Amino acid sequence: MTEPAVSFELLPGAAESPVLLHVPHSSRAVPADVRDGIVLDDAALERELDHITDAHTAEMALRATERAALAPWRFVNRLSRLVVDPERFPDEREEMAAVGMGAVYTRTTHRDALRRAGTDPEPLLARWFRPYAAAMREAVAGRLAATGRAVIIDVHSYPSEPLPYELHGSGPRPPVCLGTDAFHTPPELTEAARKAFAGCGETGLDSPFAGTYVPLEFYGTDARVRALMVEIRRDTYMSEPGGPAGAGLDRLAGALAALVDAV
Repeated sequence: MTEPAVSFELLPGAAESPVLLHVPHSSRAVPADVRDGIVLDDAALERELDHITDAHTAEMALRATERAALAPWRFVNRLSRLVVDPERFPDEREEMAAVGMGAVYTRTTHRDALRRAGTDPEPLLARWFRPYAAAMREAVAGRLAATGRAVIIDVHSYPSEPLPYELHGSGPRPPVCLGTDAFHTPPELTEAARKAFAGCGETGLDSPFAGTYVPLEFYGTDARVRALMVEIRRDTYMSEPGGPAGAGLDRLAGALAALVDAV
């Protein structure tokens, strides 16, 4: 596997847009030196990427941007979350560390070994995680400076059937799951998302995945930063686990564009 030219990109939208579409888990790219630290053989790694990647979400965000009346900004991770997961807490606050899926994963979606026991996460955090976090912080600060507010819409997908790594996989799995935060997700943002996705099937809250991403510098302290996670069930727009997109992708992109326009 080859390393992409950039590990993440901030793609500018309209200068007056407060919206930042965040796409953290859409890539399958694993740099060769990172691959060397993964114990799976090539076939097993491809299967793991099928399960763990939020396939086609970067394309969904692109189509939504093209259809929105006021183009949002996009922050897109160009590396797989198997390199680092930029949305995890890098410390003891991260509950997914209990199943080996903190900021640097040591276990797979099926709880098998991904990296060797005793792997030091620090080199990966220093090389990939912290620069990403700093760039996201600057992207949000840029929207605040330009518009006085920032709206982070986190674009994800999830499988129709729970995987063994999920800590809360026994709850409802609606076509659209909205992840919220008590401080950063006001009711009007949630309601705008419900209306935008009304034509895409049932919309649920915080199940099977809860919460949303806000850079730590703003988290819980700056109410000008609003955030919502949009989790799309994969069978509504693609062949699972890692197959091609279908007609549902464009419908969902239209709904995402409607949400961008509404906020």
